[in-house]
Amino acid sequence: MSPRVVYQHVTHTIRHTPEGGITYEAFRVAANCGAESGPHAEQEAAQDWALRHTGRTGHDLFRRVFTGHAKVTRAE
Repeated sequence: MSPRVVYQHVTHTIRHTPEGGITYEAFRVAANCGAESGPHAEQEAAQDWALRHTGRTGHDLFRRVFTGHAKVTRAE
C-alpha cells in the first residue's frame, strides 16, 4: 500500500514593492551597435545617455527597460 499524499492550494499575491527601487536602462537597437547605457537609478540618466549617443552616432532607435521589484505574500 502506497502512502497517501494530500496537497493544499495556498493563494499568494504578487505586488510591486518600492524596497528595491527601480532601475532604468537604454539599449541601442541595431545590428552593428551593441551600445547600452548601463543601469541607472534615475530615468533621466538613461535618457540622457541615449540622447548623447544619438548626437555622436546618429543612431535613433533604443529599447528602454524599467526593472522593478515585486514581493510575493501569502494571502490571509
